[in-house]
Amino acid sequence: MRILVTGGSGRLGRSVVAGLAAAGHRIISVDRDAVPSAQLPSNVEQETADLLAPGEARRIISATLPDAVVHLAAIAVPFSAPEDVIFTTNTRLAFAVMSAATELGVRKIVTASSPTVLGYGSPAGWLPERFPVDEETVPRPWNAYALSKLIAEQTVEMFAAAQGEKIRYAAFRPCYVISPEEWQGAPTQQGHTVRERLEDPALSAPALFNYVDARDVADFLDVLLGKIDSIPNGQTFFVGAADALATEPLAALMPEFLPGSSEAASGLTGTSPAFSIAKARELLGWEPRRSWRTELSPALGYEPPVAEQVSAEPLVNAEPTHPEGTAALITAGTGSKENK
Repeated sequence: MRILVTGGSGRLGRSVVAGLAAAGHRIISVDRDAVPSAQLPSNVEQETADLLAPGEARRIISATLPDAVVHLAAIAVPFSAPEDVIFTTNTRLAFAVMSAATELGVRKIVTASSPTVLGYGSPAGWLPERFPVDEETVPRPWNAYALSKLIAEQTVEMFAAAQGEKIRYAAFRPCYVISPEEWQGAPTQQGHTVRERLEDPALSAPALFNYVDARDVADFLDVLLGKIDSIPNGQTFFVGAADALATEPLAALMPEFLPGSSEAASGLTGTSPAFSIAKARELLGWEPRRSWRTELSPALGYEPPVAEQVSAEPLVNAEPTHPEGTAALITAGTGSKENK
């Protein structure tokens, strides 16, 4: 399959491009910035473009003629720019890419959303009716970033309704992305190491202890694109690891960091995460293959406890970056700039 990936030079984008290329697809990576060509496999080509420029998304898609489009490009960090800039940038990018791909007859179109659409971390308080949360949990975005991602999901639903079965659409909400080098000790998107996030629960609590290996996101997209014709059109999926980024059960940790959640979180025993990936399992047969228990480098001097079997339930994505520390969220990361 010939797949165009926007934001392909970004933090998540690089792993998605590499993973889809390794799966045998031909990839067109589109970004404002290119990565050194020597770092790319032979089945990856790069195009540089500002997708906010009028007509640019259509030009790139028309010139490359992909079979599928995966849209990752966005301002990926809440409060990293003025709220109106984040909102207009992300919504314009999503609409420009999806509308151009639709007009040009691309058969498979997927866009990145974010678990932050649910609204956790809100200064007004947030509690779900139950844990684990899933795709049926009602979104309550409280910042421009989360709202822009919810609108991207609604844009998917709009196009799916307008196109019927001619073109297939989907959205996915990746959890807090951990890239391969971060298992070896490189800082994560928040500046902490994975080990530090495990040893200090307060660091992972704003994200509700969610995470996902970037390579598992690439695997998910490979499976989704392969099966998108056989599932209902316009679906949204959580994409996370099968366990929590914590050394204690969330039934014990969650009430400490999310007041009032004791009853809702009581079922999060063992390694169960706060966000369910049951929908991706059931509709697609996708299963994450990596966790901190399998990937964290022993060279870091961290010996994980002998863990229970990784549970069949799952997670989210976020992090406090607000200058006043009010639980603003970082998404599972397509990068920290536009088109990343």
